[in-house]
Amino acid sequence: MAVGAQEGCPEGTVLPDDVFERLRAVADAVLYEGYLLYPYRRSSAKNRVRWQFGVLAPREWAERDGPVAEGLSGAVDAWYQQTECLVRAVPGAVLRVRVRYLHLQRKQVEERLPGGGHRPVESLADGDDVHLTFDEAVPREVDVTVALDRLLAGDLCLMAGAASGEEHESVAGGAGRVVRRREQVDAVTTVRAEPVRDGRPGAPALYRIRVRTENTGPARCGAAAPRGEALAHALMATHTLIGGEGVEFVSLTDPPADCEQHVRSCRNVHTFPVLGGEAGCGEVVLSSPILLPDHPQVAPESPGDLHDAAEIDEILTLRTLLLTDEEKREARATDRRAADILDRVETMPPEIFARLHGAIRSLEPAAQPPGQPGRPPGHRAARPPAWSAVHVQGQPFPAAATSAAAGPAAGVPWWGDGADDGLSPTTDSVLVDGVPVAAGSAVRLRPAARGADAQDMFLDGRTARVAAVLHDVDGSMHVAVTVDDDPAAELNGWYGRFHYFRPHELVPLAATDEGGRDGRP
Repeated sequence: MAVGAQEGCPEGTVLPDDVFERLRAVADAVLYEGYLLYPYRRSSAKNRVRWQFGVLAPREWAERDGPVAEGLSGAVDAWYQQTECLVRAVPGAVLRVRVRYLHLQRKQVEERLPGGGHRPVESLADGDDVHLTFDEAVPREVDVTVALDRLLAGDLCLMAGAASGEEHESVAGGAGRVVRRREQVDAVTTVRAEPVRDGRPGAPALYRIRVRTENTGPARCGAAAPRGEALAHALMATHTLIGGEGVEFVSLTDPPADCEQHVRSCRNVHTFPVLGGEAGCGEVVLSSPILLPDHPQVAPESPGDLHDAAEIDEILTLRTLLLTDEEKREARATDRRAADILDRVETMPPEIFARLHGAIRSLEPAAQPPGQPGRPPGHRAARPPAWSAVHVQGQPFPAAATSAAAGPAAGVPWWGDGADDGLSPTTDSVLVDGVPVAAGSAVRLRPAARGADAQDMFLDGRTARVAAVLHDVDGSMHVAVTVDDDPAAELNGWYGRFHYFRPHELVPLAATDEGGRDGRP
């Protein structure tokens, strides 16, 4: 369901929907991330605790144990979500804001009684099919198109909630029915704009845009109610799209130098705004409860959503094909989207399946970082596709974890046999401030202000022990470390789970100076 409105725009103003539609695949992946996980069955333990991102519950329930800490994490059950971003705009600019979320829908199977009434049951057989009681969700959208000048004159408030509803579906030849119920959700989205910097002659001015969505409803189930009951009155997987005409948004993760100070003053709560659309463009912002890079894309080889963007489509497809007939029967009965996934993988043409095995996006000469060993003439490195990084403990694991101090074997491309010959991550070293750093070296962690993973910042100033020195296929160096005061450091090292930093994010510590006297605060 979509609700639209226009405020302060010239009569007849209609913005093209293309920019939002081009981003829909990524936005839908956010909307349904974790909606239903493999093996897509109700009985699976991982599908008993759901709706992990972007949950905006009634405030009374969310703050039953005290105020919710204001932070970036989108995996916190909060009562509001706030996006602030910067935009360059020309006179007469128009903004478009779209708020999207899931509305919980209880699917209850009921058996018909001899007297004509019905009673709730967990399942009901219907010939070869079966119907299961399960929680579904309905997508909701609310849109507003508004002139920037209108926002500068005052905040714009938009009703973003959804009404209650109920539908009945007769099943099993009238021997039962499926009842789908939705509770009322009350929510308000407030849009604000304020000038940050006047434009130079002939240049756009800079503005800060704020979009804040709040759950304004009471905790009808009570503040002490279980989470499952509170979700009936919550917005789930809440995220925001911001676009417009006559506007260009500024990257908050890699801002231009003249905007860095203003970016630091932006206050984002329970969401991560990034640039959407094609790389190099600032036509749209996607503010997501899931951490994404600028210009996220779904791999074009992906034949459809599997509700787990952190997994690999090929692996999930193979696993799904290997489900037993009984498991597939339960999955189909669990949710319509699970049935769609099964239909898709079971009818997938061989040529589509072959595309899932992998792709090289481009073959371009890799830029050589200063002070690092050169590559053989003609060596070319692949650029990893969007969303291809595997994350271990919050850190991006170097693509193709080949390691080298001296580079790959001469004349052998990184994907060829023998490219790793003679390389050893546990003995190779890298110079950091003129000091060789290798496995066993003590270092202090100093994550870079720009380009660091969000979790890196929590480790700033901590001491660590180097486990390996690695090279990725683009020629960048990575150092795997275990944090000294991590009680699970030894266990993580045994399993091969490390944090990864670039050499310039480390400060070598002398063997007698591991306690932290490195001359820095």
